[in-house]
Amino acid sequence: MKELLELLDKEPALPLNKLAIMLDTPEEELAQTIKRLEDEKIIIKRPAIINWEKAGLDNVTAVIDVKITPQRESGFDFIAERIYRFPEVHSVSLMSGAYDLLVIIQGQTLKEVAQFVSDKLATIDGVISTTTHFMLKKYKEAGVIIEDEEADHRLVITP
Repeated sequence: MKELLELLDKEPALPLNKLAIMLDTPEEELAQTIKRLEDEKIIIKRPAIINWEKAGLDNVTAVIDVKITPQRESGFDFIAERIYRFPEVHSVSLMSGAYDLLVIIQGQTLKEVAQFVSDKLATIDGVISTTTHFMLKKYKEAGVIIEDEEADHRLVITP
């Protein structure tokens, strides 16, 4: 199972027949294993990686550090759940260090993202402070280099 999960993590779009060959496992058995892993929520989603800039579509991503007051009985979980329920939120993680939660959101414009932070995120009871960082350019995502054009870095020699 570990080998299958590692392959899917590195190459989420591998077709079943190629996975079966690589793992030396019958396709039917592999399909059943993948279905079971999806049902058990071990495999949550097999995403596509999209270069939004190249597609010519506007997309703003922000990474937000959120400092919160843990809630009695539920700790950080209650506020984290309130945050991850917003459709703009791409991911939420509990962190160690100066801030408690790392929130990644996506929107169409800087203004839309800023409005989300000021109107929805910062107003949640228990949120003490936020620090927003806007992503300017992605070089690598989910282990995949976004623009992998091998440049020739050799110096030009002229006679």
